[in-house]
Amino acid sequence: MASPDDRPLPGGTAVPIEGAHVHSGKVRDLYELADGRLLMVASDRISAYDFVLTPEIPDKGVLLTQMSLWWFDQLDRLAPNHVVSTDVPDAVAGRAVVCEKLAMFPVECVARGYLTGSGLLDYRAHGAVCGVELPAGLRDGSRLEEPIFTPATKAALGEHDENVSYEAVVESVGDEVAAELRTLTLTIYAKAEALARERGIIVADTKLEFGVRPDGTIVLADEVLTPDSSRFWPADRWRPGRVQPSYDKQLVRDWLTSPESGWDRCSDQPPPPLPDEIVAQTRKTYVEAFEQLTGERFR
Repeated sequence: MASPDDRPLPGGTAVPIEGAHVHSGKVRDLYELADGRLLMVASDRISAYDFVLTPEIPDKGVLLTQMSLWWFDQLDRLAPNHVVSTDVPDAVAGRAVVCEKLAMFPVECVARGYLTGSGLLDYRAHGAVCGVELPAGLRDGSRLEEPIFTPATKAALGEHDENVSYEAVVESVGDEVAAELRTLTLTIYAKAEALARERGIIVADTKLEFGVRPDGTIVLADEVLTPDSSRFWPADRWRPGRVQPSYDKQLVRDWLTSPESGWDRCSDQPPPPLPDEIVAQTRKTYVEAFEQLTGERFR
């Protein structure tokens, strides 16, 4: 085993992890354990517009991890997932999982059931999203006749994911795998959308990631159906033709692009620190999403 890698974890405390540090993304830190499995730790970091922001959102990593675990349980009949164990070091209890090492596919698998965000921008420019033609007259928040698969590239830290066509996925991973990724993504989205709707939440869209085992089995990995990887809207307040109220980090995006922040998104300057009230409201929003979906009380 590699010697412990002291990494700054949420709260700013360096905690020894008995494993080799492999990678840090916008939110998660990954370590390789002695047996070859991986320890995935969700931090309290929050990102928007390809920047990691300050300060962190208290308990965010725990909320994301626990919500993902709940969803993995709901979806286990549709696809195997990468979680091996939740028996993790005390320092990261609740916010970490031990998972399989997989060969990850270089594509973000996005399902959209509603038109908004970058999909809306593509639609307004081309009448299509990722090459999928859509009817005329759709508005921000419109529900699509059928959910669509709108993949994106996986961008490095600090870079922007780019929507791509299905044909680009085929070129990257081949016909058979591309077809299976599309089918799995849309099947998982349909199940999740229906389940969340029963609980008063619309899953407008979601981003999934998949990897493959040595035997060729495709496995659902990373996080799944969290406020970081999905757009959650309160179903009773859905009104097409406007920006929808949300249970995700839209509050942070909205503040960053408001006059109050003083930040120019087109500049090369990082965003300013989030105000205390935005941090508190964002945490509250994540807790509400967790509790409403799972029916469980967050601590």
